[in-house]
Amino acid sequence: MSNRYALLSVYDKTGISDFAKTLVKNGFKIISTGGTFEELKKNGIDVTPIEEVTGNPRDSFDGRMKTISFQIESGILFDRKNKSHVNQAEKLNIPQIDVVVCNLYPFEEKPGVETIDVGGPTMIRSAAKNHESVLVVVDPEDYKKIGKLMEDGKLDGTLRKELAGKAFYHLSLYDSLIGNYFSDDRFPKELTVPIRKVSDLRYGENPHQKGSFYIMPKTNSPLSRLKKLWGRDLSGTNIGDIYSGLETVRQFKEPSAAVIKHLSPCGIAIGKNAQEALDRAIKADPVSAFGGVIVLNREMDLATAKIVAAFKEESESNIDIVAVPSVSDDALDLLKKTRKSMGVYTFNEIPENRSENWDLKYFAGGILLQDFDDNIEESYKDWKVVTKVKPNKKQLEQMKFGIKCVKSVKSNSVLVVDKEIPMTRGIGSGQTSRVGATKIALEQAGEFNNSGILISDSFFPFDDSVNLAAHYGIAAILEQGGSVNDKLSIKAADKAGIAMVFSGRRSFRH
Repeated sequence: MSNRYALLSVYDKTGISDFAKTLVKNGFKIISTGGTFEELKKNGIDVTPIEEVTGNPRDSFDGRMKTISFQIESGILFDRKNKSHVNQAEKLNIPQIDVVVCNLYPFEEKPGVETIDVGGPTMIRSAAKNHESVLVVVDPEDYKKIGKLMEDGKLDGTLRKELAGKAFYHLSLYDSLIGNYFSDDRFPKELTVPIRKVSDLRYGENPHQKGSFYIMPKTNSPLSRLKKLWGRDLSGTNIGDIYSGLETVRQFKEPSAAVIKHLSPCGIAIGKNAQEALDRAIKADPVSAFGGVIVLNREMDLATAKIVAAFKEESESNIDIVAVPSVSDDALDLLKKTRKSMGVYTFNEIPENRSENWDLKYFAGGILLQDFDDNIEESYKDWKVVTKVKPNKKQLEQMKFGIKCVKSVKSNSVLVVDKEIPMTRGIGSGQTSRVGATKIALEQAGEFNNSGILISDSFFPFDDSVNLAAHYGIAAILEQGGSVNDKLSIKAADKAGIAMVFSGRRSFRH
């Protein structure tokens, strides 16, 4: 067949005219549709309207049938290496379409039935299937690279296969968005999760692991708005630490701060302002705060930045990442002077409600899909005082602060909350035994155990943790309850004069 055609049908017309000129220069005749046709004609490109190929009336059914036709799909799909196919194409006057350039109606931006593209995905799927003969292009960012390779005569099978894979991923994301739009089932039988790469990372969890960061389209997660103002690029661990911090501070309406290490808080506090909250969060465990990630739910102003600078100067300790809704100019200037390699990032406000339905956890070959562990306040009505000594009003306030903290800490987790100030004093996290977590929290809290509040993310299976808490001077305990040995724990608390409350709610985090 003497003529080779490129079919161009795009919603996003960025760079399409320049790419069309490249295609013409390389011997292709252009077929195009509707708005793309008008754009190309406006730029002086010789183009055949698609209705001359299909015979379909122009804009029939409001444009729903522009490309769907025997002529177009045959021109894309027929096997160039099969003589019978080639003969049939010539006999039926089917154009040999060797390039398909297509991107789709913006369902992501305007979800609804009328923005579901049908013809576009059909062309893309056909071209990707026949990629050994047909070049499929769905991303305007690829135009220049493809044009250069085409002009150099270096288009090869590897690139064709790569572009086909990209096309199928593109369709999968598009269809996933549509499926989620229609489905009211929170846990459907079949599910694809739409995600798009935002950036390559400095590395994954370790320097020898490559990593990239992906975001769900249209999410309202603050992670989607992370903006680097200064310092180091993010690693996979940094992303995880920032997320852990966000999940911690988003629970509080008051100014709050979290210092994160290895995806788990080492200090959490609220205060009358961000400065006070951060000062408390760092002082909760200044040793562990070294090399940590700071996350706030308020702006980093100059007074708050001075806390970071003082930590550096007085304790000779560094902070790796600061992630906050915003940073004042004078605060940013101080942070730059404090540590040149410290990463400073903003994420705007933390939305009150999430746009996602699920908390996703990935395991190689499998995914856990679950509800978020939110709305902890709703469980307060189910709390039960189980000891002779009743907690006072202040102790109950501290328990309500503490249960929000412990649910952000890796399990098994036990922590000590200050008797007066809404801040952690000791955190035992990630332990395989609860008494081990209890011991770490108590030893870390030191003198602040006296009249302090002990919070556990689950029940005590034995009375050993209660006895340990009594030895350190703890005044009140909040735990889940529900163990077969609850009576032993209650008895130990009564003996020590400790007020104990059962929350009736487990708060594991893994």
